Amino acid sequence: MHILIVNDDGPPSNQSSPYIHSFIKTLQTAGHIVSVVLPHEQKSWIGKAHFVGQLTKPTYFRPGTLHKDDGQIYEKPLAREADEEEWVLVNGTPATCTQLGLYHFFQDRGPVDLVVSGPNYGRNSTALFSLSSGTIGGAMEAAVCRKKAIAISYAFYSRDHDPSLIAAASRLSAKLIEHLYNNWGQDVDLYSINVPLVEGIEHHKVMYTNALQNYWSSGTSFQEVEANENNVTANSQEKEIREGGETTDGRESRMMNTRHKHRHFKWTPKFSDIQKSIEDSPPGNDGWAIKEGYSSVTPLKANFMHVPSISLGELKLPSSHELCSSSPVKQVQHPKIYALINYEDDYVQPLILQALKSQLPPSSYILINSLSELPSPSSPILQITSYETIDFEHLLAHPLTSLANSYIIRKALIRKHYLAHTVSSWLSKHPDSPLKDHVKPTLDFELDYAEFLDEALLEAYELHESFARNEDKEPQDREWWILKPSMSDRGQGIRLFSTEEELRHIFEEWEADSPNSDSDSESTERPTLHSSATTSPSLSTPPPPQNTAIITSQLRHFIAQPYIPNPLLLPTHQNRKFHLRTYALAHGALKIYTHSQSLALFAPTPYTPPGQTPTSHLNPLIHLTNTCLHFPPNQHQHNSPPLVQTLHTLPLPPSLKNSITSQLHTATGTIFLAAARTQSIHFQALPNAFEVFGLDWLVDAAGRVWLLEVNAFPDFGQTGAGLRGVVGAVWEGVVRVVVQGFFFGVGVGGRVGEVGGGEEVEGERGEFVKVLDVDLGRG
Repeated sequence: MHILIVNDDGPPSNQSSPYIHSFIKTLQTAGHIVSVVLPHEQKSWIGKAHFVGQLTKPTYFRPGTLHKDDGQIYEKPLAREADEEEWVLVNGTPATCTQLGLYHFFQDRGPVDLVVSGPNYGRNSTALFSLSSGTIGGAMEAAVCRKKAIAISYAFYSRDHDPSLIAAASRLSAKLIEHLYNNWGQDVDLYSINVPLVEGIEHHKVMYTNALQNYWSSGTSFQEVEANENNVTANSQEKEIREGGETTDGRESRMMNTRHKHRHFKWTPKFSDIQKSIEDSPPGNDGWAIKEGYSSVTPLKANFMHVPSISLGELKLPSSHELCSSSPVKQVQHPKIYALINYEDDYVQPLILQALKSQLPPSSYILINSLSELPSPSSPILQITSYETIDFEHLLAHPLTSLANSYIIRKALIRKHYLAHTVSSWLSKHPDSPLKDHVKPTLDFELDYAEFLDEALLEAYELHESFARNEDKEPQDREWWILKPSMSDRGQGIRLFSTEEELRHIFEEWEADSPNSDSDSESTERPTLHSSATTSPSLSTPPPPQNTAIITSQLRHFIAQPYIPNPLLLPTHQNRKFHLRTYALAHGALKIYTHSQSLALFAPTPYTPPGQTPTSHLNPLIHLTNTCLHFPPNQHQHNSPPLVQTLHTLPLPPSLKNSITSQLHTATGTIFLAAARTQSIHFQALPNAFEVFGLDWLVDAAGRVWLLEVNAFPDFGQTGAGLRGVVGAVWEGVVRVVVQGFFFGVGVGGRVGEVGGGEEVEGERGEFVKVLDVDLGRG
């Protein structure tokens, strides 16, 4: 990778910067492209500062012999074709070096993948060192530029600069940064690494730690000196501090008997305060790790706070063999999280628990029954429950440690009339969007009473034009429409119509079936389409095994779409109509994945186009493929294929399967993008939430897929016992992609599928494929 190196100690020098040259050579030997911008002299203890008003000027350094101060500085850079190594030195701070290295030098080498600041001459552990560290400041500057950044510091115990100790620390540091880069924590902006220069450091433990919060306890950090004493330079003072050791006091301040006596002040921090705070602290912090001879890795936010959800414990680096043969997920030490799993569905609940068990180490999570069992409100908590029981208040209050299985607001997708607005808004701005080929034109209207249908359809010009075209046609030749209540599910309330009279009859029938319409009723309340009654089935003759009645409280918002009369039919499946169910995983703000195993759900009765017979448009067993309306899934007629199968098992040409899969990827990513960009009030993605949606699609005879609806908390039970493993694989994918990534920083991310480039499904259980990755700026 392309690594930018900065530091606060300046170019190689046995006095002030003894580690930088060895570290750079180690990275180059490992095959990395290394670009270097350093301060022209040491700038320690300067933090993330820039010099206001100063003109920053570069010089050019050509490194000499390792561990010898024989590098040369030049006013002008080498010619472009020269082979000699050249670094850039500037009269600025470490943060300035980062800015110039990222945006003004080395542009011909491609984008910088990682910024490494250091290795610092001396530790940068605990808050007192870190807050003033120019080394961490250089990395922090990269982090606020949205670049991955790591600060490295070596805790020394001798100024002899043993080349073997430095080389070992450099090798360990190179391995660490490669490991962290490939396993970057989800909430981490930068890492601070401290490596003690001790014998055998490559075989010592590497610990994830937090930053010890400590304070100066001995009063002033300045020493008074006589006003006539020669001024000291920053370089000489830095040398004196180092030679005084990192654990000794400065000289005692002299007592003055008068106020405002003219004197000078020299900074002499009392490092014994830091040592005492480490001795008094419990295990787990960066200072403690170095004291024990361990290397420390402290994940930080770009606000000087350590990440609260980090894993405390040993970081085990893989051996060379393991690096080549093992998944990085297996190399990570997991912290304990608390998991509240109460999905309130007997079909899904055990599958979620099994997914946690199979994808997470047993010691990494604890099942609880209530948030009241958390040790503290900020303890890491995973909620996978029904929508009504999710503690959204806790979710919003703890964005770094709380993760839940639903967004709060997403009706731009799951309410049919809102979905219609989402699509129309997107197409008005993006008329060439793929959605025009995957969503039928949709009319939406509101209706309280059947007698007001004319007013409700006043602007439904497409419907009126269609009715006019149908006037002199036989039923089988008409344009048919499908009516759907916006807030219903499981096929409830869906009706077909081709004339205004048929549409009116549907609404009048619903009104008549309301208990409030009984003429003997003592109630004087007028019957409406949104009372609390359940209507009787009226769609079919005879009635289906489960009716398609609707709770009339759901009846107010409706949509109407052109009915798709030519669905793809399979002779091997008795030409029964089917729709596809795909599971989409929405994660954070915002990544979208689709599961590669799409399900095909079949109607139990062979397809007959509406109008073909006097009652063909009335029978839901022909037109509705929701298996909840039919027999139990996979219980079907003798010698008849199951009602639910996977797409890849259908007898279709591979090219058609690939085309269908590609269309599903494209349309899924686009519909979520449309909701996020045009309906941000009605679809609010949260960084610490995820949700599994069920998207239903119809494939027409030409092989084009059409979106039917988007379902939150889909009815997984429709899959049936025979394909239970597919649903289990969905939840295993959720744990791998979302849960591991959020809490442990090691989510596998799923297979990234190029939108529009569907692939053959591999295996029977499937995997998640990323179809959208956008930054909505919400965390």
